[in-house]
Amino acid sequence: MSAAPREPASGRPPCIALLSRVLDMRYLVPAFQALRPDIEWRTGDALGNPADIVAALCWQPQPGLLQTLPNLRLIQSIGAGVDHIYADPGVPRHVPVCRMSEAGMVAGMTTYVVWAVINRHRYFPDYVRNSALGIWQESPIVPPSEHRVAIAGLGRLGLAAARALSSLGYRVSGWSRSPKPDLPEGIAGYHGPQGLPGLLAEADTLVCLLPLTDETRGFLGAATFSHLPRGAHVINAGRGDHLVAADLLAALDSGQLGYATLDATPEEPLPPGHAFWNRPDIMVTPHIATRTPAAAIARQTLENLAVVQAGGMPQACADAALGY
Repeated sequence: MSAAPREPASGRPPCIALLSRVLDMRYLVPAFQALRPDIEWRTGDALGNPADIVAALCWQPQPGLLQTLPNLRLIQSIGAGVDHIYADPGVPRHVPVCRMSEAGMVAGMTTYVVWAVINRHRYFPDYVRNSALGIWQESPIVPPSEHRVAIAGLGRLGLAAARALSSLGYRVSGWSRSPKPDLPEGIAGYHGPQGLPGLLAEADTLVCLLPLTDETRGFLGAATFSHLPRGAHVINAGRGDHLVAADLLAALDSGQLGYATLDATPEEPLPPGHAFWNRPDIMVTPHIATRTPAAAIARQTLENLAVVQAGGMPQACADAALGY
């Protein structure tokens, strides 16, 4: 394990703001203090002197707040996505924005996607209901080699899920904005708008792991669903705004889709009484596909800050022009 990053030459410990309008970010404080007992931390409702703050650790930060920190050197997301940061038009564009990049996050997402594919492919929701009712009834058994999985989004998370599914015998394809020349053997690649219809036509299960941008917002909507084989399964493990709720319900009601597994929904938490609840053709999980441990968040934030303060650029920085 690498040593904790040291303070800059001034000798002053870094002052880090924990900023979120939806989470109590103070759960991260013990992890930072374990690495740097002298760490200074502040929250959005008690920032003190904004000039003290050199790093902001964020999940859906308060709009307009980041631009009030004049000495900010790093904006760090606690997740793999940074769309919640770029959603604020006032984000200072000269400050690096970094996503979380941690092996445990990849493992978590891979296991979630593999579970979601198998859960529907092997009809386990039916078996759960039958077990509760004392019904012994076999559902169709289709070998993985006859089940086609398409993954929209071939970044680090998408590629790991594709490899895992392929190793289990599934027929896997993937789609990305631009060509991926070094895809693993057995994984078919599609790219760009012209490649999307071909990918969708061959998808018994469609997995959305896209970054959220203006181009991908609403990706899981009527247009996409219309290209899928009738009765297909859709998994949203990306962002809630990838999904058009009314289009999903219409596609399920018409039989164009057979099932949906949703870890990300347009409203979070999903309110009681929402149309997604209590449907046998929708499985909702509360945005738990993968989580980064607090210790890993603290370590990576301090490592990235040390790189920036030394005049470098962390590897996990996002591209502001692309939005991810």
